[in-house]
Amino acid sequence: MTGHWVLVPAEDGGARLAPLGPDGLPAGPVRQEPDLVAAVRGRPEVTRWVWRSTDEIYPRLLAAGVRVERCYDVEDAETLLLGHEGRLGEPRSAAAALARLRGTPVPPDPPARPAEPGIQSSLFDARPARQRVSPEDLAEVYAAQRRRTDATSHPDRMRLLLTSESAGMLVAAEMNAAGLPWRADVHREVLRELLGERYPGGGEPTRLAELAEEVSAAFGHRVRPDLPADVVKAFARAGIRVGSTRRWEIQSLDHPAVRPLLEYKRLYRIWVAHGWSWLQDWVRDGRFRPEFHAHGTVTGRWVTNGGGALQIPKVIRRAVVADPGHCLVVADAAQLEPRVLAAISRDPGLMEVAARADDLYQSVSERAFSGDRAQAKLAVLGAIYGQTKGDGLKNLAALRRRFPRAVAYVDEAARAGEEGRLVRTWLGRTCPPAAGAGEDAAEEAGIPQEEAGDGSRSVPGDARARGRFARNFVVQGSAADWALLLLAALRRGCAGLAAELVFFQHDEVIVHCPVEEADAVVTVLEEASRLATRLAFGEVPVRVPFTTAVVGCYAEAK
Repeated sequence: MTGHWVLVPAEDGGARLAPLGPDGLPAGPVRQEPDLVAAVRGRPEVTRWVWRSTDEIYPRLLAAGVRVERCYDVEDAETLLLGHEGRLGEPRSAAAALARLRGTPVPPDPPARPAEPGIQSSLFDARPARQRVSPEDLAEVYAAQRRRTDATSHPDRMRLLLTSESAGMLVAAEMNAAGLPWRADVHREVLRELLGERYPGGGEPTRLAELAEEVSAAFGHRVRPDLPADVVKAFARAGIRVGSTRRWEIQSLDHPAVRPLLEYKRLYRIWVAHGWSWLQDWVRDGRFRPEFHAHGTVTGRWVTNGGGALQIPKVIRRAVVADPGHCLVVADAAQLEPRVLAAISRDPGLMEVAARADDLYQSVSERAFSGDRAQAKLAVLGAIYGQTKGDGLKNLAALRRRFPRAVAYVDEAARAGEEGRLVRTWLGRTCPPAAGAGEDAAEEAGIPQEEAGDGSRSVPGDARARGRFARNFVVQGSAADWALLLLAALRRGCAGLAAELVFFQHDEVIVHCPVEEADAVVTVLEEASRLATRLAFGEVPVRVPFTTAVVGCYAEAK
């Protein structure tokens, strides 16, 4: 505990802080400092700051040029520990945790702040009010959390998860401060090429209007292609029954409206999600700052608070351009989830494949599917996602014969989920109870809507759907745990460079750096992958290679 200090910001811009002893409680008097930034900057001997919430404090420090090497985020840790105890959904604030300790009424969490364009520059002024806690109170919660961590099923893994989650919170704040390089002029040119000219007053641009006319002409009467019910009704009048206007359902239809309708839908999404209004709202001073949130979903995957950063269409990526003299190192972990399955299941055959093969699916196909890579990929993903319809059952049987421990691992997770038992990732992140899952569970599990079916999307009342969610949770969540360790190692490896982490999405990272640092960043990425694998899963023969591109523009990477 040497070098650990508890830190609580004061309303007047100051701070109250104290050193912590081996038990996690204050080892000295609480000190009052008139300026929070100066208090942190003036204590380089502190090796880890224990604070209530990273997003409450760190943006202010970053704005002043102060970088923190390590922290412990009490409220983020409370979320993970509550989940491990089967209590996910209970209030997670430090005040709530303190109340539970003392047996007093537990206050609700403050409401989440909605996404507001442009608010990222003043995050520390815009957070909802929290109940005050003193340094002594916060240390009491922290000490109790350490005891609860020691009582988990795998304390060492849980400690690693809590540490990496807090590191991820630092990374997210730094990415928010750095922003993703974005050329507004390039973006406008792309929109003009795709959508044509804008109409005054915010109406549909010319290309959408033309496609809407083509759709109506194909049906022989006025149809609003932006209204799914209108399109479904139009197909019905033409004697064609469709349940929705999703691409997979209408693309094979023999009707002249299909081509312009699909093109309209594609361009409409770009106009709504990344059009001129989006550009005005979210891009400032050459940077897109969508506000990343670590641990934004129950599986540990990140989310953004507005801006749609995790769904940037490839054509719009043309606007993500490195600064002069800089480049983007874009790295994508190759077939991450199957490799994670090999590590957590300890299946000898799959670990051997994951250790040697750059293309895991091709290697699996040679061992179990007569060299049919597409069939092997379907089988592996089917095992992870529980897609056993049609040929899925046959593929799963073939996979089970060759890699029995891997399939048994996800099968057991599915059974546990169906029976309402708690299901955990390798490090200890816990799948929520059935009542806390909800409609988005199938999407979070990666199950396409068209394959999930109504039952799978209604997780609270459907044991089988919950089983499918749990089956994927142990893999996807363990991959998210690995990614946190990767980010922490990458952050540390780049600490002496000018390079900045500017983007992260599940298994992909982007580093913005001077051109002369590109080779060093690629080396750091490779080392970070090896370290993350060893820390997360131990000494297993599993390798997570990266597909890495050093480019001037994001669109050039894929």
